[in-house]
Amino acid sequence: MTMTDDNGTASASVDNKTHGPAATHSPAAWTAGGVPAAPATIDPDLWPGVAQPPSGLKADVAGKAAGLMFKGAVRRLPLRVEYPDGSVLGMGGPDAPVMTMVRPAAFEARIGDNGLIGLGESFMAGDWEASDLAAVLEVFAASVDTLIPVPLQKLRSLYLPRTPRQERNAEQNTRSNISRHYDLSNDLFSNFLDSTMSYSSALFPGGAGPLSEVAWDSLAEAQQAKIDRLLDKAGVGDGTRLLEIGTGWGELALRAAARGATVYSVTLSSEQQALAQERIAAAGFADRVTVALQDYRAVEGEYDAVVSVEMIEAVGYEYWPIYFQTIDRVLAPGGKVAIQAITMPHGRMLATRNAYTWVHKYIFPGGFLPSVRAIEGVTQQHTTLRVRERMGMGDHYAATLRLWEERFLARSREVGDLGFDAVFQRMWLFYLCYSRAGFQSGYLDVQQIVLDRREAQL
Repeated sequence: MTMTDDNGTASASVDNKTHGPAATHSPAAWTAGGVPAAPATIDPDLWPGVAQPPSGLKADVAGKAAGLMFKGAVRRLPLRVEYPDGSVLGMGGPDAPVMTMVRPAAFEARIGDNGLIGLGESFMAGDWEASDLAAVLEVFAASVDTLIPVPLQKLRSLYLPRTPRQERNAEQNTRSNISRHYDLSNDLFSNFLDSTMSYSSALFPGGAGPLSEVAWDSLAEAQQAKIDRLLDKAGVGDGTRLLEIGTGWGELALRAAARGATVYSVTLSSEQQALAQERIAAAGFADRVTVALQDYRAVEGEYDAVVSVEMIEAVGYEYWPIYFQTIDRVLAPGGKVAIQAITMPHGRMLATRNAYTWVHKYIFPGGFLPSVRAIEGVTQQHTTLRVRERMGMGDHYAATLRLWEERFLARSREVGDLGFDAVFQRMWLFYLCYSRAGFQSGYLDVQQIVLDRREAQL
């Protein structure tokens, strides 16, 4: 899985030591909503962008301007923003989501200095809380086109930083970008993922009831249903030579091997490779599945089918042609491709393709979401592949993320015991809720897309 937001500014990205289990932590406290409370003091070595809000004359001026802009925006939104002095902003009624300001001046200084990166960092620091974080963020996601005045939106390229050169997904950088997320700790991910260790949208059956109410015990089966549909669409069966781009923790490779396929799966995460190989060997499929620590661009050979689940988001805008050209190069005549991709509206994609965001800084360096139109355009211009079928399932991702969020909060103490402190846990919760808000608002979608080389029908 990978997600990116669409605005904000930032300084240098966080070092690995911020995220890893070596980070020191003290026993966590919890807010009324069960969210780990930010500590009274935050280690500036571990969290340089969070420990202290910006200060100085420039920060004061920018903070005051940002505060006025923020207050003007939220007055029109269906939520309640409650301040320590008892004042309340927003058009929300008694049942509306509540954003509680704890340190308004620090919040304004952060968003004045760092835009939407400051929104995330201020939550990590505890400058504001929420009764329902995903619901608050959904309000902002639904209004993303109007939060910033149009004249300032037109100046976006002048004040938003670009992706640091060391985070562009050139071959020499991609391994470190992937490692900063997926090599955090297999134990961390196992604390909130289901038994399939699937880190992408599930596909719940029609009889599961309202997606807003599906339960945890239905998630593993829904993840397998998602995988099986992709394998079906790619024509994977007995004797199929399958290339998987992005191994995850091996569930797709396992299910393909159980069908009789021979699988070559590539990943850049050593942690994922190790656990995937362990799971594959335990299932008795080591002779059918190879998990290689390899960049997708280096794959050789010929394959009857190619499947890739939520990996294109980590490729990077400028490398999408290479991604699809690689698939085109290794796909055998008559072969099929099935990918699952998180997508965003084409206009927003174009407007934000050079932005550097909170998600880039803290979660997915180098990531960027495509639009369906971009996938269709890149494949038409650079390959012989053509999009033949697609299915949107964004509501299923919102449900998946809700279950992950609930599980992550329920396992907060176990996550803390791994060495991930309260600031990390608030960061991860913000990421899960921000992602869910994108799907619930309709700003994001996730698509299963089938491609092949058939000539267009006349």
